[in-house]
Amino acid sequence: MQTNECSLREKSIVFIGFMGVGKTTIGKLVAKKLYRSFIDIDEAIEQEYQMPVPEIFKTIGEKEFREKEKQLIQHYAGQKLKIISVGGGAFMQKEVREACMADCIVIYLDITWDVWKNERLHMLMESRPVLQGRSMEEIEDLFNKRKMIYAEHSSKVSTDHLTEEEIAEYITDSLKVSWKMNE
Repeated sequence: MQTNECSLREKSIVFIGFMGVGKTTIGKLVAKKLYRSFIDIDEAIEQEYQMPVPEIFKTIGEKEFREKEKQLIQHYAGQKLKIISVGGGAFMQKEVREACMADCIVIYLDITWDVWKNERLHMLMESRPVLQGRSMEEIEDLFNKRKMIYAEHSSKVSTDHLTEEEIAEYITDSLKVSWKMNE
């Protein structure tokens, strides 16, 4: 795979993590702080199909959704100066991981199981097709499997008990320090 040759400062930033961790909210805040364009891959897919993700899963299927997701991520990962939020399952695809790792800075927004279960799950059950029809044990297993992949391929930022603004500020400050060190 060919990589984009650009400075660390110009690389696009990809936010990964489990559903409901705040990738879109934090991504938008970081984009604003760094004066970059923000792309939410799920929103881009919804615009293209003119329907929400749960409906896409029902009418078109997860396989086609994942293929479109991969195409869009590969497209945007090859561009400079973007902030990209990807869905919780996107990074499970090897091709997506490779594209993101080759050309972008990947930031994993980590949340513990207890905080996610107690503070986020109730908001997500109806809107996330991957959760529907699963037991709590199956959801926890999915959470842990994805967490292993996320942590292995990125810089991790713990989000428990922090506001979106605190997380975004920490990320932008850390990036700026890293950029200065690599000039």
